[in-house]
Amino acid sequence: MELPAVNLKMILLVHWLLTTWGCLVFLGPYAWANFTILALGVWAVAQRDSVDAISMFLGGLVATIFLDIIHISIFYPRHVLTDTGHFGAGMAILNLLLKPFSCCLVYHMYRERGGELQLHAGFCGPSQEHSAYQTIDSPEVPSDPFAGPESKGNTPQGY
Repeated sequence: MELPAVNLKMILLVHWLLTTWGCLVFLGPYAWANFTILALGVWAVAQRDSVDAISMFLGGLVATIFLDIIHISIFYPRHVLTDTGHFGAGMAILNLLLKPFSCCLVYHMYRERGGELQLHAGFCGPSQEHSAYQTIDSPEVPSDPFAGPESKGNTPQGY
């Protein structure tokens, strides 16, 4: 499935607008969490080649999905809301509903910038990572670590 080509600036604009309208009803932690993540998005726009910036924005979007669910479910006003209150709550819920789609788009941008999804759960089994280090019970015989460059075929060059 080919994702539509959406500019990161458009994603930020839509979420900024919906977050601003959602703040008509939900203040405090809702505003802090969402505007902080939008600041990470501005960082990702400013540094177009940075994998760190886009990965922080993606992680923040995923985190705010869960935070928004908790915040909206706990702090949704139980009393009669005005029309403005209904509008603000609706925009906060719409913002929450659009975030998974935005995460897919941002993940696509993350992959375009060279990022990889690395999930290493060491407790699930042996690691598949290979390094220069050998274990104690390794069947391979290591080369002499104390050998000088002349025994490895390299001759020192004078200046």
